Amino acid sequence: MREVAEEVITPRFRALDADQVMEKNPGDLVTVADQEAEGLITAALLADDPGVLVVGEEATASDPELPTRLPGAERAFTVDPVDGTKNFVHGSPDHAVMLSELRRGEVVRAWILHPAHGVAYVAERGAGVERDGVAMSPMTTPSDLTVVTSSPRLEGRHGDLDLGPTAWSCGIDYPWLLEGRVHGVLYTRGLPWDHCPGSLMVRELGGTVAYLDGTPYRVGESGRVGLLAASSPQAWDAVAPQVADLY
Repeated sequence: MREVAEEVITPRFRALDADQVMEKNPGDLVTVADQEAEGLITAALLADDPGVLVVGEEATASDPELPTRLPGAERAFTVDPVDGTKNFVHGSPDHAVMLSELRRGEVVRAWILHPAHGVAYVAERGAGVERDGVAMSPMTTPSDLTVVTSSPRLEGRHGDLDLGPTAWSCGIDYPWLLEGRVHGVLYTRGLPWDHCPGSLMVRELGGTVAYLDGTPYRVGESGRVGLLAASSPQAWDAVAPQVADLY
């Protein structure tokens, strides 16, 4: 991930030409950095294990059925080559490279790299989370919760909560949660490349990632809406009833 970022992502940061930025859908940007980074990461994973399933965000744009293979795959990876592409395009350092490994639909390892911030998070199921090689402590839950949402229409007051904006990058939002900057993040969708890495990390540090009906997050249900990541089961229970009717 670091090698790919150094080769094709960081050299384009704040240096993109107009013809290097495209729209997959209205408002949904992709750059040559996204495309080239995913290609290089995918090639490296397949070189290591030719039979592995690799589900990248950009590959899924061409093959929308690709994520449906994740739950049944013996071994698979999700790849988000530049998470927070809009931030990247507009010169914000709040973008990330994300990777997760799954075994039979369960996330077992995860990586989040912040190329512009020079920070990396690594997790393995049952072994906790490390930030730049240092083990992170379990998350805490204060009485005054800070909660953010990825949906601008939901920002504002809801019950006891005042929902602010996310960083527009799951690869930034989840570390906010891990480090205690926020205590809850409310998302609309649960796309695997966005949430597999962070969901493992949150759970490893004692948090909860579940849909608003209480169903734990897992791959294969990306069509559902209303996903809440929280710093603890208690935080999830405090926030979910106040936002359950927003979707």
